[in-house]
Amino acid sequence: MKVKGLTAFSIFGVAFFALCLLSMRLGSVFIDSKSFFSALFMKEGFETQSVIIYSLRLPRIVAGIVAGAGLGVSGVLLQCVTGNKMASPGLIGVNSGAGFAVILSLTVGIPYVMLPFASFSGAFLATLAIIAIAGRMGMTKNTVVLSGIAFSAILSAGISLLSLLDSDVLVSYNAFSVGSLAGAEVKNLVLPAVLVTLAVVISCFFASKLNILTLGAPIASSLGVNVRFMRIFSMLLASVLAGAAVSAVGLLGFVGLMSPHIARALVGPDAKKLIPFTALVGADLVLAADLCGRVLFAPGEMPVGVLMALLGAPFFLAILLKGGERDA
Repeated sequence: MKVKGLTAFSIFGVAFFALCLLSMRLGSVFIDSKSFFSALFMKEGFETQSVIIYSLRLPRIVAGIVAGAGLGVSGVLLQCVTGNKMASPGLIGVNSGAGFAVILSLTVGIPYVMLPFASFSGAFLATLAIIAIAGRMGMTKNTVVLSGIAFSAILSAGISLLSLLDSDVLVSYNAFSVGSLAGAEVKNLVLPAVLVTLAVVISCFFASKLNILTLGAPIASSLGVNVRFMRIFSMLLASVLAGAAVSAVGLLGFVGLMSPHIARALVGPDAKKLIPFTALVGADLVLAADLCGRVLFAPGEMPVGVLMALLGAPFFLAILLKGGERDA
């Protein structure tokens, strides 16, 4: 039973603001209520707490929002394009493209500060390669998925090869591949945030055509939708979203799979509601996982990517089992 759109948005919207406030207040250094609100308004005598809130915690909140919204909406677009509710940025090779670009950059000695640009470029180029391969085979739903799986396997093999050639590179790459909001800086989040915001807005603008596309290529074509263009355009948008997210936080898995499923169960399949709500759900998921990783394991922390994997793997299996029961 679908939750009414306004109710769902209200619940997750309140949760979003609550998570933002809690993420600013809680962590390895506890800040009591009085000190928190004084530091929040930068009152004299609370400079240390203000630095913790604005220099350390606020940037990782922004990174979590960018990553959650970007990966979530990317998953929605890919599921519409492929007609496969299991589709996600990791499935079609976007994550592998970003990962290969990062480990290749580390191997050839590109400065560490260039890694976000490398990861975004790798994700985008991997998508272009998949589009080119799928296009040669007709650009159908199946060819997109199969091309993504095949290309992802090739890139994964390349990552393994480069990691074997240089163990020092593997150590640096592992930090990127886990996915974490730690060390996020506002200056490095401006471009990813702008790209994700623009891509989400553009996705909402094309929501009606995405709805028609899910009806199948013959029906969509009869209703005036250029199916081939929409598939290519949606995949490029998905790669921009996922690439921007990955460049901000590393290879964060399962967000692009979980967020669309949760959103679809609450507001239904209409892309006009599904796209913005998935962005909100994705942001909530990442912020909640990061908060738990910091609070439960204080004074240390558990990377958000590890917690998302612990949640995502059972979620993935549950979807498979549910689908198997329906097919039977």
